[in-house]
Amino acid sequence: MTNSDLIPLGARPIDRAGHHRSDPDWLEAAYGREDVLILVMQKGLPLVAPGGGLVWMGPEIAKAAPDARRLFLGLDKQGTPVFAAGLRDDFDLDGSLIAGTGEFMDFRMAMTKLSELEANLASTARSIFEWHKSHRFCAACGVENEVTEAGWKSVCPACEAQHFPRTDPVAIMLATSGDKCLLGRQKMWPAGMWSCLAGFIEPGETLEQGAARELHEEAGIVCHPANAEYLCCQPWPFPSSLMIGLLLPAENEDITVDKTELESARWVSRAEMRDVLAGKHDEIFAPPPFAVAHHIMKIWAERDD
Repeated sequence: MTNSDLIPLGARPIDRAGHHRSDPDWLEAAYGREDVLILVMQKGLPLVAPGGGLVWMGPEIAKAAPDARRLFLGLDKQGTPVFAAGLRDDFDLDGSLIAGTGEFMDFRMAMTKLSELEANLASTARSIFEWHKSHRFCAACGVENEVTEAGWKSVCPACEAQHFPRTDPVAIMLATSGDKCLLGRQKMWPAGMWSCLAGFIEPGETLEQGAARELHEEAGIVCHPANAEYLCCQPWPFPSSLMIGLLLPAENEDITVDKTELESARWVSRAEMRDVLAGKHDEIFAPPPFAVAHHIMKIWAERDD
């Protein structure tokens, strides 16, 4: 089995130290420590240094952005507290005390400039901040929620309902038939990019059942859920999914594409897939290495069966 700890965005996690989340005095002191490490985000975009890597701030961020939303991410190997500061949408970087430190960068572009640990932390922060943005009000009574537990929980002050960040399970899979696998593409993707098929798992079905259903709905390919093989998974902060990689042997090869889901689908041989991953294919290129689809394709391509 592939080690998911090595998959981008999930690799090199720190100790989340969840027991500190309910200790406001400890959190306040930790945020003001001289050695505190604070990454900065605005509108889901990380602040990236000119030479690459996250811009890491210290306690000075409290002066530059006193109204920033705080998220406690955990402790590094040295026991240093690590936070994320979510700046308000109207925060003006150029006119602030931290002007010139870096730029807010598109998350997918930033992934190519971050270390594994930084990518994991930025991915976590983005998911939590985006969840707060879309779950500002209580789903039970409509009153505005109060953020608690260092950013990991919201509580309604009126009805006392508790709300926790959600993660949506998504199956991302290759159907296989002998020495071939099935790739698809969506119209919005860059010309030439093909990838695994994927879809959200619905209530009342297993991961394997959802994967088989999506393959049949999107491409007309029949697979038996019991034959699915789990490979690896990846947290995906767009906005907050867990991408779960699978291989499923196909029982047919005739493709019937649902044009509302895919632009096209095709079978690709193992030799072709190796060319795709090496950047040598004339028609197809793979998703970038920070995407779990790239690793699913690579795992299958490198097999000899």
